[in-house]
Amino acid sequence: MIRIPLEPRADWQAKVEAEGLIWHTADGRPYWNESACYRFSPAQIAEIEGATAELYRLFLAAGQAIVDDPALLDRFGIPPRFHQAIREAWEAEPPALNYGRFDLGYDGACPPKLFEFNCDTPTSLLEAAVIQWSWKDARFPHLDQYTRLHEALVAKWRDIAPLLPPVVHFAHVSDEAGEDTVTTAYLRDTAEAAGITTVPILIDDLGWDHDRRCFVDMAGQRIEAVFKLYPWEWLTAEAFAPQLLESLDDMLWIEPIWKMIWSNKAVLAILWQLFPGHPNLLPTSFDIPEGDAVAKPLLAREGANVSIRKGGRVIAEQAGDYGEEGYVYQALYPLPESAPGCFPVIGSWVVDGELVGIGIREDGLITGNTARFVPHVIVEGTEPMAPPRD
Repeated sequence: MIRIPLEPRADWQAKVEAEGLIWHTADGRPYWNESACYRFSPAQIAEIEGATAELYRLFLAAGQAIVDDPALLDRFGIPPRFHQAIREAWEAEPPALNYGRFDLGYDGACPPKLFEFNCDTPTSLLEAAVIQWSWKDARFPHLDQYTRLHEALVAKWRDIAPLLPPVVHFAHVSDEAGEDTVTTAYLRDTAEAAGITTVPILIDDLGWDHDRRCFVDMAGQRIEAVFKLYPWEWLTAEAFAPQLLESLDDMLWIEPIWKMIWSNKAVLAILWQLFPGHPNLLPTSFDIPEGDAVAKPLLAREGANVSIRKGGRVIAEQAGDYGEEGYVYQALYPLPESAPGCFPVIGSWVVDGELVGIGIREDGLITGNTARFVPHVIVEGTEPMAPPRD
């Protein structure tokens, strides 16, 4: 796993915008960063693939343990009135993409280690599925890349299509940066490629028809199924939470409500309790440990309110609005510094538990919302990469 400096394409902004990535620059520097790429060997990809399959197995076991124990659902900070709905959805397995991104620490030599699982509202999807593949085809057409995420998403939509109503709404917030908009638009594209009719809607535009007892869109059309790029813990805290609970009886929410337990950082502590010493896990606890550790709020996103404690002092931290829900403390993993100030995190994408693509984000010691996405290639043997084609 080697970081290779490269010269970006002169017109890279126009090229990625043409494929839908309008959110390609943040804080005056490229978010999509093709001034470098990561080189993996087939053996390293196989190791990531094996670790991902194993982690998915562990999450299945942890999920069952959590739904079987009411005290654990309380420990996750999930409102009690939604506990039964989570149990029912876990057992019923309603139609879902069942997709997500394991964030892993990996140095190319030792077993990959789990940082967290983003499986309710994961982003960096278009970049991993489409943009980096197009970049590879343009710059290194003779090399391979682990990217079949697009095909897997379309296939999964096609698989569940017979179980869906005639129209699926796709909901998200109106984010200024456009990241949620881009991600939701891309997922709409994958659904439509599978023959599903879709309708866009903003979360704020969800309406409730008191006579028909159902959610409706701006045209008054009943919403029978909705894909939402909006966290379940936010939904359950909305003023319409009672109507949300009522809707679970006859409206399909994608992803399902049981994703609240896998996307909550508390699951990291439960995993370590169930599988202590597992080579793909880091020691994690609800209690502050004596050694070096990373403090993570149960519900934080994009590194918010995360702090790194080393040698008895905080060496890095991020501001944010999270933390009241509680923390877990995960043993500190020494990320490789592949370039000055660049610490890569592997995003291992799964659909139905199968690795279907990887993406790399670089940042400082804490991976936050200013992290940059860097493409990758797979190279056989130890021979140097051929010069990129203009």
